[in-house]
Amino acid sequence: MSMKKFFTFLLVGVVLVTTGAGCFGGGTSTGTASTAKITLKYWRVFDTDDTMKGIIDGYRKLHPNISIDYKIFRPEEYETELIKALARGEGPDMFSVHNDKLGEFKDLLTPMPPTLNVSYLVTKDTLRKETVLEAREEATPSQKAFKQNYIDAVASDVIIDYQPNEDTAVAPRIFAVPFAVDTLALFYNKALLNAAGIAEPPKNWDEMLADVPKLTKIDAAGKITQSGAALGTSDNVESVADIMSVLMMQNGTPMEDDRGRVAFDTVPQGTPQDVQPGLDAVRFYTDFANPTKQVYSWNSDFPASREAFANGQAAFYLGYSFDVPLIESAAPKLDYGIAPLPQIAGGKQVNFANYWAEGVSKTSKNADYAWNFLLYAANGDNVKSYLSTAKKPTALRTLISDQLEDETLGVFSSQLLTAETWYHGADADAMVRAFKNLADTILGGTNEPEKALGEAARVVGQTYP
Repeated sequence: MSMKKFFTFLLVGVVLVTTGAGCFGGGTSTGTASTAKITLKYWRVFDTDDTMKGIIDGYRKLHPNISIDYKIFRPEEYETELIKALARGEGPDMFSVHNDKLGEFKDLLTPMPPTLNVSYLVTKDTLRKETVLEAREEATPSQKAFKQNYIDAVASDVIIDYQPNEDTAVAPRIFAVPFAVDTLALFYNKALLNAAGIAEPPKNWDEMLADVPKLTKIDAAGKITQSGAALGTSDNVESVADIMSVLMMQNGTPMEDDRGRVAFDTVPQGTPQDVQPGLDAVRFYTDFANPTKQVYSWNSDFPASREAFANGQAAFYLGYSFDVPLIESAAPKLDYGIAPLPQIAGGKQVNFANYWAEGVSKTSKNADYAWNFLLYAANGDNVKSYLSTAKKPTALRTLISDQLEDETLGVFSSQLLTAETWYHGADADAMVRAFKNLADTILGGTNEPEKALGEAARVVGQTYP
């Protein structure tokens, strides 16, 4: 999308509807409501204009006094514009936050209140069937219900300790709700695997290590002409911190300790003396770009990994469902498949979650309606239209089975129940830089790898409160 776009939905007539409380399951009538018009500003990133149209239309039938000013930004401009607008007091009522930046934006959000005061369009059963706006007080979902409805990764991110003032005890509160959750998966070039005599994509990392040399071609000058796997470096691998993180997690690395502090440089009790889970995972990753290793198949001479995969230069690529339209736009004729993320053979299955959550601005003058809209949009019956249009995996447990047979989304959705996240600091960009620096240091052949891992943990730890 080349420019910021927005649309505002206006009521064109009185609509007769059946009353209901959306995702709340009921509410208490408190009398006739004001008919004052309210406009909620909603800022998001990535999605096209039509992804929310069905939800907004449905919401406005229940709340005709509410208009939604929906604005989509390019990802490279979104955060800057959002922070500037909030600082000027002109920011949106609702906005999207990436899950690893919730700690950074927490102070700009208002948590979900226990109850909401909103109005609904209802028809009074009188002689003339009078249609009026009726005020209601509704309870919001409890944290118990929230955890039951969403996959585990969501609750661990969006339920955050909150202390509005020094006289109030710290208590966990829900700060945002997601519409979708993506997971990291294995993209593979069918033609290259067929040519190498590989019938199926690897299910575990042992199979991956066996397949990569068969798919890698190196000429007489030592140049890689075909990469088995687009892995190993820092600057030309998409989602490098996510990939390194999930390798650590699969290998049993404690990313945070029981007090919520960064711990990926520590060794869990009972680990064999010569095993360092975090460091071993980083070495495994960088081996794909190490010329001395059998799996050497990638280096900094390649373009970005997604581009290399689309160009047919790489047989394997680790990516998300949002990569699908980008790859198909760049290479419409590419014959590729998507398989689950490889795991450690015989180990605990661990996948990685990546998503945006929707929150309400601390400066919103209509926070009850803003939260009411987000909860309506995230409700299972309503969010289906968004997921179908946006072509994204669900965040709700109850909708996972609906997507498993989907040719594109099935793989990503199948990994949701084992997907995890870990970063809860206040500077996700600094975390990514620390992981990239760690990969570069290990790939450079440092004599003090443990020190490099400790330095990365120290830098990331400094971003925690």
